[in-house]
Amino acid sequence: MYFRYFFDWRKNSVDIKQKIKADIKSLIISALNEAKKENVLNFDEIAPFAVEVPKEKAHGDFAANIAMVMAKKAKQSPVKIAGVIKEYIEKSLSFYSSVPIEKIEVAGPGFLNFYLKKDWAHEALYYILKEGENYGKQDIGNGKKVQVEFVSANPTGPMHMGNARGAALGDALAELLKTVGYDVTREFYINDAGNQIENFALSLEARYLQLLGYDAQIPEGGYHGEDVIEHMKEFIEKEGDKYLNVEPEERRRVFVEYALEKNIRRMKQDLENFGVVFDIWFSERSLHESNKVMDTIKMLQERGYTYEKDGALWFAATKFGVPKDEVLIRQNGIPTYFAADIAYHKDKFDRGFEWVIDIWGADHHGHVPRVKAGLAALGYDPEKLTIIIMQLVRLFRNGEIARMSKRTGRAVTLADLIDEVGKDAARFFFNLRSADTHLDFDLDLAVKQSEENPVFYVQYAHARISSILRTAKEQGIEFDVENFSEARIKQLVGLLKEEPEIELIKKLAEFPEEIRIAAENLSPYRIANFTLELASLFHSFYNSCRVLTDDKDLTKARLILIFSTKRVLKNAFKILGISAPERM
Repeated sequence: MYFRYFFDWRKNSVDIKQKIKADIKSLIISALNEAKKENVLNFDEIAPFAVEVPKEKAHGDFAANIAMVMAKKAKQSPVKIAGVIKEYIEKSLSFYSSVPIEKIEVAGPGFLNFYLKKDWAHEALYYILKEGENYGKQDIGNGKKVQVEFVSANPTGPMHMGNARGAALGDALAELLKTVGYDVTREFYINDAGNQIENFALSLEARYLQLLGYDAQIPEGGYHGEDVIEHMKEFIEKEGDKYLNVEPEERRRVFVEYALEKNIRRMKQDLENFGVVFDIWFSERSLHESNKVMDTIKMLQERGYTYEKDGALWFAATKFGVPKDEVLIRQNGIPTYFAADIAYHKDKFDRGFEWVIDIWGADHHGHVPRVKAGLAALGYDPEKLTIIIMQLVRLFRNGEIARMSKRTGRAVTLADLIDEVGKDAARFFFNLRSADTHLDFDLDLAVKQSEENPVFYVQYAHARISSILRTAKEQGIEFDVENFSEARIKQLVGLLKEEPEIELIKKLAEFPEEIRIAAENLSPYRIANFTLELASLFHSFYNSCRVLTDDKDLTKARLILIFSTKRVLKNAFKILGISAPERM
């Protein structure tokens, strides 16, 4: 066994696979240098090469393409170069006893396939026990200030399925980045200015007048939802008809203030019920009130990126490769939503964020280059803004597209979804696919208490382990794992030799690497899929190997294994924002 790494697990989790990969790279480089020194190979420099996990299990645990990339430099065939490297590594292995290589093979056109000793991953169990909730954490971000803005729904009504998916994705992404060392701020942008608010005000006013017996029409582009009627009914109960004689502009201002406050409060509550808590709720209106929108427009003018046409002020976006220019101030003198959006993103960087991530719906795809062009025109680096485009969600019930809520009979909202399938199922399903793929959400599957339901499947693995650990305690089996010495853990885990045990341990060892890859690619769906693979391996192990046996040491070894599995599942669930049940 190879317990050889010393580290501060409060900052970085040991990634055994990465360290073995680095060791193999070092062995290859040393072998090449030795071969050159002894004139077996002749080359000027070592070309960049990769050590990767092969797609086919039969090709070993790691494979290197070094022989192919060195063929031109060494003026030898890849197969011959691979043979030389293999020979020199095998000679040196006695001096590198910490590298768990069982054998090396030359394959195909010159690949070097490395097969590791069966117990290479066993030490992962030691680190999982010692690191606990910190297992998997890394310091890639090094404290860099990152803002993740997501959901940002119009506060004119209940949140819909796109908002629900954005909430699950954004929150998991924020937690993932936090896990790898970024200083993350979650932000919600309240669209409380502009045309939609004007139409909302007119819609509220129309319902108010209608409820009091007056003839009034909701404007084109207005809001017809039941919630608008409910707001005005409650308002009338409190205030009566005293706003009939108030100037329409003032009346609408009061109605909007009243309804927005209620809507935003409900949004916050619905999101909290979904496990999502924002650090900042940022008001679009505040940008206008503080003159930040006009100041931003003035900066664009001073930099020579605006012009007047047809009574409006335009941004010369085409100077930055965007297909068409954009209006900043309309003919009526009112700034556009685009102008406010540029001011908002400028404000983000002015607040000290070093990296800004937005999650937008697919309908905003064309807005991406415009916003980046605006930032570039203001002198900000547009590469520091990452925009994730999220595709649509379709709900299915009884095999058919479901548009109506069972509870209300109206369009399904975030609150309805939580009521119908629960927070955990909704969040897990939303994070099972990449943001850029369309998602079909099966409401019937999400509530099934069976292995067909992915969230049930992974949570049941956690609950089953908890049950076994409780049974062990009831049987008086001593398992004070926190006080096990390194030597004792090494002795016990050395007893784990069955194939299902080995495969489960290998998967546990992959967790730090999986977190790193998921964070680098902004892909929390990888963590959800990792938990499915881990749960599958655990269930296979459980069906093949009894945990509580007559052999006391083997029992303790297997308890260490399932305890470690439970810990990794729980750490993954934390990123995804789902619970880790002790019983099901």
